[in-house]
Amino acid sequence: MKGGDTDPEGSNGIAARFDHCECARLLGMEVTGTWPGGARVIMEAAGKRNPNGVLHGGAIFSLADHAFGLAANNGKTRQVAVSATITYLSPARGTLEAVAEQVAETDDHSLFIVRVYEGERMVATLDGVGIKEPSKPGR
Repeated sequence: MKGGDTDPEGSNGIAARFDHCECARLLGMEVTGTWPGGARVIMEAAGKRNPNGVLHGGAIFSLADHAFGLAANNGKTRQVAVSATITYLSPARGTLEAVAEQVAETDDHSLFIVRVYEGERMVATLDGVGIKEPSKPGR
């Protein structure tokens, strides 16, 4: 499954903030949906290929990490990554879509899985762990 109901605008403008961050603009990422604990982000391949003509692993990781960060911060609690591990399953040449979903949480941490697709074919997965920041007044 590639995610649930989507809200392209994000719950509180966070999708727009993630769309406009420097790295997302540099790599041409676009948020296409958010939901509680989840996010969907796309990225075109042009300009991101390695010498073998396939998407550079760093570009794929950046896309997956961006979706992870958005999913982890699409709610009342802000989180920062403490670990992210990617597994590359097959080379990609075209437009990618990363779908991030929270799969578990404790009082202090959350676990996310990000699946990266080229069309219907999964090309990578990322397991990310976020640590929850303490609440600040006004949040």
